[in-house]
Amino acid sequence: MTIRKGEPWGSVGPLPPATVRVRSDAEVRGIVAAARAAGTAPPPVALLGGSLMRAVGGTGDERRLDGEVAILPVDVVRVELDDLRTWCVAHVVARRSWWRGELVAVMNAEFLGSWDVAPRGHPNDGRVDVVEVDATMSVRDRWRARGRLPSGTHVPHPAIRVRQRDTFERSFDRPMSIRVDGVDAGVSRRLRCVVEPDALVVCV
Repeated sequence: MTIRKGEPWGSVGPLPPATVRVRSDAEVRGIVAAARAAGTAPPPVALLGGSLMRAVGGTGDERRLDGEVAILPVDVVRVELDDLRTWCVAHVVARRSWWRGELVAVMNAEFLGSWDVAPRGHPNDGRVDVVEVDATMSVRDRWRARGRLPSGTHVPHPAIRVRQRDTFERSFDRPMSIRVDGVDAGVSRRLRCVVEPDALVVCV
């Protein structure tokens, strides 16, 4: 069950059996994609790096895994492009340039590296935060917003729209470069993201 206000999230205990230790969002994504291809549930993962780890309060200290850990359910996101179906655990970014044109970030985790892109986001709320930068946003304003991203103070801004959705779909006039969990997924004129609640157990 996705997190609810005022209710506890997850549990505390020893690392579950068969837990896989991972150091990046891309590694977690690979585990989820392989499980989906096999028609099985993904194993629990112990997060030692990546944006998802930061979003759930992890530190990357592997020594913590020897004692009691936080055992947390999180959502994953099914991602459909023109010629590809894959899964995301942290973020999807569609753009042609950081400095001009439209930009769309679909955030399952609050963070993208050191940037606090979706300050209200939570990886187990059954929704993604969709952050859309309007093509009219000037280079000067983009530079200012970039400087504010580490603290999450780039919003509100009239050229940046943030929405929460359990399903999000966009078609682009021209193909956009797509990165999923920091990995190049090619170009596509279509982007569809569907949240799969409580699809993965993570430990920190």
